[in-house]
Amino acid sequence: MSRLLYQAELPRRESGPLGQGSGITSPHTESNRRPSPYHGDALPTELWGPRALEGYPVSLPSAKTSHNLASEWAYLASIPQTTYMASTGSGWTANSIPDQTGRRILVTGANSGLGYVTALELARHGASVLMAVRDQAKGQDALGRIQTQCRGTADVSLVELDLADLANIRALVDQIGDSQLDVLINNAGIMAIPRQLTVDGFERQLGTNHLGHMALTLGLLPNLMASGHGGVRSRVVTVSSGAHRLGRINLDDLMGVSSYHPWRAYGQSKLANLLFTLELQRRLDLVKAPVDAYSAHPGYADTNLQSVGPAMRGDKRGQSMMAWANAKLAQPAEMGALPTLYAATESGIPAGAFIGPDGFLEQRGYPKVVSPNSAGRDGQMARELWDASEVLIGMSFDEVVSTSLT
Repeated sequence: MSRLLYQAELPRRESGPLGQGSGITSPHTESNRRPSPYHGDALPTELWGPRALEGYPVSLPSAKTSHNLASEWAYLASIPQTTYMASTGSGWTANSIPDQTGRRILVTGANSGLGYVTALELARHGASVLMAVRDQAKGQDALGRIQTQCRGTADVSLVELDLADLANIRALVDQIGDSQLDVLINNAGIMAIPRQLTVDGFERQLGTNHLGHMALTLGLLPNLMASGHGGVRSRVVTVSSGAHRLGRINLDDLMGVSSYHPWRAYGQSKLANLLFTLELQRRLDLVKAPVDAYSAHPGYADTNLQSVGPAMRGDKRGQSMMAWANAKLAQPAEMGALPTLYAATESGIPAGAFIGPDGFLEQRGYPKVVSPNSAGRDGQMARELWDASEVLIGMSFDEVVSTSLT
């Protein structure tokens, strides 16, 4: 199977920092864009625009209480969310996973939280699992725990992946080579951290959560296309969040150079995950590829993801409050991983579907097909973001497909 020839470096931009004055333009005029009400690191006092929350007016905690993370998460839990009334998966558990023998599945961020549970349950059901992790020591520990829980029968292996480094992503793709890959689960992520840059100069949340996973997906798309045969289609599952409703895509300042807010940047990256899935499915359909794309969100799940932002700010009180909120409000990671496992394994799900919990406000429960807000269904913005992202990562879907088919 032919491989995509990667560009050695990112395309040159005309001027300015990444995402600002970069030559990436949008037909959306400034008059059509919503102004940004966010300033500094405080949680915003108002969420702008009906597009963000399907018309629901929502008030946020005041700036004085903006670093009370329990209040922040209580706010997130209060966001109204619409769902498709049909296609319920209520009652579906890890025990419902079909036999995965013969399938090879790569899970990013598989050493902890939702990624660990996802890798464990897939291995329990016979899949050959590639655990893609940045910290190899933590990865080895997680692999050992999976082997213990599977009584030494798990087919799991560890690979290095740093989604904040395009060269590292290319190295993993080269390491995998032409080998079989049936499912790619884009699970790893970071949340609401102070502004930092990736190795390639991207804002770290967008760079890790969206751009890194897009580069990985395009790099492994030839493997997925080759493995989807005999009526069994390959899958790409990308983990988003209910917090996509906090985000908007700012094509004129994707990297938050002019204005940065940790939660706004996280919301943008999670909205980008949904738009990536939307556009990926459209493109896969156009070329009739035997691959389906899905997105999923865990509701509010108890993982270490929530503690990273406060830890990076040196906010010990915030860490304690987040630990309290996780203990009192969140569902366990074993439940939070179910939408991802459902999207990766269950038959009969419509291609391009978004899977989330079936409980109150989609914060907990069993998996079913749900709906993003209108911004997460914006096909025009999905195409514009895709085009801008291809420039930033230096890769092209059309080139991947044409190279794979020759």
